[in-house]
Amino acid sequence: MAKMNVNPTRMELRRLKTRIKTATRGHKLLKDKSDEMIRQFMVYVRENKRLREEIEAELSSALKGFTLARAVSSNAVIEEAVMMPATKAEISLSSDNVMSVEVPSISVIEHEGQDKYPYSFDTVTSELDASIGTLSTLLVKLVKLAEVEKTCNMLADEIEKNRRRVNALEYVMIPQIEETIKYINMKLDENERASTIRLMKVKSMIEQKS
Repeated sequence: MAKMNVNPTRMELRRLKTRIKTATRGHKLLKDKSDEMIRQFMVYVRENKRLREEIEAELSSALKGFTLARAVSSNAVIEEAVMMPATKAEISLSSDNVMSVEVPSISVIEHEGQDKYPYSFDTVTSELDASIGTLSTLLVKLVKLAEVEKTCNMLADEIEKNRRRVNALEYVMIPQIEETIKYINMKLDENERASTIRLMKVKSMIEQKS
């Protein structure tokens, strides 16, 4: 590891010792933060997996119902049945703080109409009724899935940035400061030995003259 380009003085040595204490403490804090962020990330990943599997299963069931409905009903009848939405939704956006990362928080407020199925039951099949009922419940889950997936992406990016900071401290900055401290100590020891030798020579010359 290359040393830093500094003057080998005692003042510089004290400054570097203070700096390495700060860097070591910062490294520990960043490492602890990284561990906690990974733990939080895994919680969101598991929630994302659960929501996705649940939504995919319900969507698959709903699509099967639509397929069966189209087999016995005309496209015009199905389009007329689903043309008018029975529910209106309002979406509110805010943010939460997860380990100093601002992640989205999305809430959905649904306003149901008077009729959940705004069409005549005589014209459609029970499979279409079940599919529409399933899809009407998926909005909140889909919004929640989007929120959780975005949070996972943001936490993953922050974990990667934090990992680079930890590695920079652990493998670059701290070893470089340690190498520089070692170099300064060596230079100071050499200077001290040189000063001692000069003093001994001066003393010897004085004794010879006297």
